[in-house]
Amino acid sequence: MKQLEFKILSNDRIAKGTYLMKLSGDASDCAPGRFVNLRIAGKFLRRPISVCDADAETLTLIYKVVGQGTRQMAEMGVGETLDLLTGLGNGYDTEKSGSCPLLLGGGVGVPPLYKLAKQLIAEGKTVKVILGFNSKDEVFFEKEFAALGAEVSVCTADGSYGMRGFVTDAIASVGEYTYFYTCGPEPMLRAVSAATATSGQMSFEERMGCGFGVCMGCSCETLTGYKRICRDGPIMEKEEIKWPTSR
Repeated sequence: MKQLEFKILSNDRIAKGTYLMKLSGDASDCAPGRFVNLRIAGKFLRRPISVCDADAETLTLIYKVVGQGTRQMAEMGVGETLDLLTGLGNGYDTEKSGSCPLLLGGGVGVPPLYKLAKQLIAEGKTVKVILGFNSKDEVFFEKEFAALGAEVSVCTADGSYGMRGFVTDAIASVGEYTYFYTCGPEPMLRAVSAATATSGQMSFEERMGCGFGVCMGCSCETLTGYKRICRDGPIMEKEEIKWPTSR
């Protein structure tokens, strides 16, 4: 973990309620699946944001405006600076992918899969991607994944673009795959776990206090004991997840 200052290079709306912020700074410790924790002026807790892309010179974040903190982010301009904790979380393990991994992203769960797809393709893997959104006006990064060389399918819950339904409805249409990676809201992750035929890795979204394992506020129960989403995760393997029983 590093605490660094980044400068905003751009901050643009790319879909309904969704923004892409590009920052100048060294984020080379942000492997696929890791996240950063941003300090927002006037807010006590930092905001955890998944990394979309990163290298030694720039950092790309995609975020959705859902509250006061992200609204402040959307109003920030070029040249402003942000205090970030970088290199947080465990990240995806690409060694388990096999030759043809499947990536499934729902909404703001899509961004961390971009850098993952880039790395998998660089390793010579054939990458299939399913992107899920509520409606056409929320769709983003379809062309960007395709430009990497991935085979991309898009589905929307209301059927306004691509296949009608959820990411799990599109799994049958992509054919065989050797492993899966996913990120999205917990109901989607649970559905993906039940619908996939292979092992895989899931990135969990969770409210965080510190973001690096001290406060224990994001602990969850797994089959191997309690784990902290921020430090032991956010990536967990399909087989270790203990889904809450319905009441």
